Amino acid sequence: MEPFIVIGVIAIVVWSIVIHEVAHGWVAWLRGDETARMMGRLTLNPLPHIDPFMTVILPTVLAVSGAPILGGARPVPVDPRRFRNVRQSMALVAAAGPISNLLIGFALCGILALILQFGLWAPDAMGVSVLAIAAYFNVVLALFNLLPIPPLDGSKIVGSFLTGEAERFWWRMQSFGLIILLAILFLNRGLLWSVLIPPLHAIMDFYGNLFGIRYELVDAINRGFSG
Repeated sequence: MEPFIVIGVIAIVVWSIVIHEVAHGWVAWLRGDETARMMGRLTLNPLPHIDPFMTVILPTVLAVSGAPILGGARPVPVDPRRFRNVRQSMALVAAAGPISNLLIGFALCGILALILQFGLWAPDAMGVSVLAIAAYFNVVLALFNLLPIPPLDGSKIVGSFLTGEAERFWWRMQSFGLIILLAILFLNRGLLWSVLIPPLHAIMDFYGNLFGIRYELVDAINRGFSG
C-alpha cells in the first residue's frame, strides 16, 4: 500500500475511533449519565481517548503477526446508576459506537460519489482509494464491535436483554472476554473473517449501489491494497 494511502487511511480511522467513543458518551449523556462529559471525554481530540493497549500495542502486534489489524480507544466511562432505564440505556449506549462507524462509512462513500461525479479526482487517484478503504475499515470496525464477545459493544447489547442466572453468567464472562477475543485473532482468524466478510460485503455493496459507485469502490479498495 502506498505511504500516502496508509497515512490518509490511518488519519481517518483514528478520527473514526474517536467519534465511536464520543458517540457512546454522547448517548449516555442524553440518557442521564454525565460521567463522560464531566471527565472531558466528549471531545474529538484523540489524546484523551488513547489506550496504550487497544490503540497502540494490539494493532502493532496484529500487524507484525500478519493478523487482521484491529484496535480501539480507551472506553468512555459510563455509570449505569444514572440511567432512567438501565437496560434500554445500556443497549443504546453500546450500539451508538458501531452505528457511528456505519454512518461515517456511509458519509465517506457519499463524499467519494460527489468527488467522482464532479470530476474533482480521477477514478484512479490515491485520494479515491483513501476514502474507499477508510469507509471499508469503518464498516469493519462497526461489525467487529457488534460481535457478542466481551468487552466488545455487542456483548453489552446482548447482556442488556438477559435476566436471572443467564445475565449473571454473561457479565462474569467479561473477565475472560479479552482472552477469548485474542485467541480468535491469533489462532483462528479465518473464523473471524468468515463471520465478518458476508455482512461487510453486503453493506459496502449497499453503499456503492445507493451512490452509484459500486464498481468504483471495489476498484479503489483493490487498487489501494495492492499498490
